[in-house]
Amino acid sequence: MKRKYFGTDGVRGAVGHAPMTADFVMRLGYAAGKVLAAHKERSVEHPAVLIGKDTRISGYMLEAALEAGLSAAGVDVLMCGPLPTPGVAYLTRALRLSAGIVISASHNPYADNGIKFFSGDGFKLPDAIEAEIEHKLEQPMGCNEAAQLGRARRIDDAGGRYIEFCKSSVPSAFDLRGMKIVVDCAHGAAYNVAPHVFHELGADVVAIGNAPDGFNINDLFGATAPQQLETAVKRERADFGIALDGDADRVLIVDAAGRHYDGDELLYAIVKHRAANTPVAGVVGTLMTNLGLEQAFARMRIAFERARVGDRYVLELLRERGWIYGGENSGHILCLDKHTTGDGIISALQVLTAMRESGKSLAELTADLVMYPQVLVNVGVPRGFDWQKYPSIAAAQAEAEARMNGCGRVLLRPSGTEPVLRVMVEGEPREAIEAAAQSIASAVGRVAGR
Repeated sequence: MKRKYFGTDGVRGAVGHAPMTADFVMRLGYAAGKVLAAHKERSVEHPAVLIGKDTRISGYMLEAALEAGLSAAGVDVLMCGPLPTPGVAYLTRALRLSAGIVISASHNPYADNGIKFFSGDGFKLPDAIEAEIEHKLEQPMGCNEAAQLGRARRIDDAGGRYIEFCKSSVPSAFDLRGMKIVVDCAHGAAYNVAPHVFHELGADVVAIGNAPDGFNINDLFGATAPQQLETAVKRERADFGIALDGDADRVLIVDAAGRHYDGDELLYAIVKHRAANTPVAGVVGTLMTNLGLEQAFARMRIAFERARVGDRYVLELLRERGWIYGGENSGHILCLDKHTTGDGIISALQVLTAMRESGKSLAELTADLVMYPQVLVNVGVPRGFDWQKYPSIAAAQAEAEARMNGCGRVLLRPSGTEPVLRVMVEGEPREAIEAAAQSIASAVGRVAGR
């Protein structure tokens, strides 16, 4: 589907610039409301939608705009304030609502924001429904008569409900007593949720990145900036550090030795533990998944397939294959027997469960996983930039692949959330792939004018 507004994870952009303006988001709310109303069950007078958000200052404005648009379309609105994206997905399903909406730009800086949708079953909104919303956006916005407007109310116990849901993802006998954990909330949506989950399971918790002010989300804290976590783990002499991103759907772990574990390694630890007890049919990764993970699953005789980059595409392939486990090296991990979407807190709990039940450290669980070095360079490009049109970029890519002589791979792909082209080179030795990545990035920069 050719999208005009929706990217790989909803609608996203810099606040104050199209499409992240109050008037557009109000129209988006109205369009989504009309589409949802058209699909509602006959027995339901008004469809109802849950709105959650992260801690960005712009969330207040966008929340109000969405509420107005949805109400004008005749949709009831429930607002839960700051809550992790997977928390919104859970509550949408638990409350039997028509849809859930999250106001968040995930790992992006505070100046960006976005709108993403979940259907009533807690899964990402299907492409067909997104297409209907985009079509409706091209039509003039209207407003229902007063008697047909939607109502709005706040849910005060959303955080508590989600905390209990996270705890229910581990066995009833599981606990974290005797373990000290640093939890980095990225000054984001999990700031008042994640520390409570691990504490209530018995851990001694040290929370960092848990003082949002509207402007500091993901700023030097969280899964995309783990240096603060590593420092805190050493300072507190903690067993582990767990870093979430701004909307808490991805996770990174640091152990007491200061070693970082990305999404590929964490997914391997989970699947390896599960496979020791129950057969695992297959696992889904992405084009960015490390070749070492694919080879490790091959040794375990577990099928592995790659989806396009983006957790929605991992999920689509998992559901198509009927498999349970998948993820991205960025830290989005899917365990569909636990949740319908990637969840940083629940993913961390699955890793900790594997450690507790196996009696092994995370280093021991992943000792037989040999990862290939990867170098990722983000090159700023104009929006809509088509790198495939430029022979000089293709030549730089071909030259890099020839130099690696079959001992690595090159991947170029546009980001679905930012105006950048991602250049990834994987292989050995590291010096060679770093040079290859920089050579390709330079070629992109020359034609992109950056």
